[in-house]
Amino acid sequence: MNKQWFVLHTLTGQELKVRRSIEARVRLEEMGHYIGEVVIPTEKVSEVKNGKKTTITRKFFPGYVLINLALYEENREIIEPTWRFLKETPGVIGFIGGDHPMPLSAKEVDDIINQVAEKEEKVKPKVVYEPGETVKITDGPFMSFNGIVDEVDPDRGKLKVSVAIFGRNAPVELEYWQVERAVLEDV
Repeated sequence: MNKQWFVLHTLTGQELKVRRSIEARVRLEEMGHYIGEVVIPTEKVSEVKNGKKTTITRKFFPGYVLINLALYEENREIIEPTWRFLKETPGVIGFIGGDHPMPLSAKEVDDIINQVAEKEEKVKPKVVYEPGETVKITDGPFMSFNGIVDEVDPDRGKLKVSVAIFGRNAPVELEYWQVERAVLEDV
């Protein structure tokens, strides 16, 4: 069977449940010749909650999964067992493209897979800062000080922040998780 990649629309938050259900049913119903890999593109993201740095996994496309399957015969007729199998999977809303979905191109699949592989290596900060932005330092020797972001290094997850110390601005290198956006009050 000629398998191609398609995008399945799922209930948001049910992506993992859908993948597990498909994988279990493929084995149980011996559908391996029709249905291949199911992928949920994700990335690792760091955030600070209650003063503790945590790493979470965030989905690139919430509510969607990629699936490699044989959906069409040579004459472009839908393979009924595959169609029915997926339509009967709990949590699946349908295919992107409706009743006649178009498969993803090889380039689209490669781009997504490469993006996932790239993001697997590094933990990305959940919040991204910009130069000129005011931040409050939440950890370290300058805790409770406000400062202005001078430089951002997203690859290392570090910031250079100008902090007023003894009436002079001093550059301080901090990690993303050591700061939060400052709430400036009107005087």
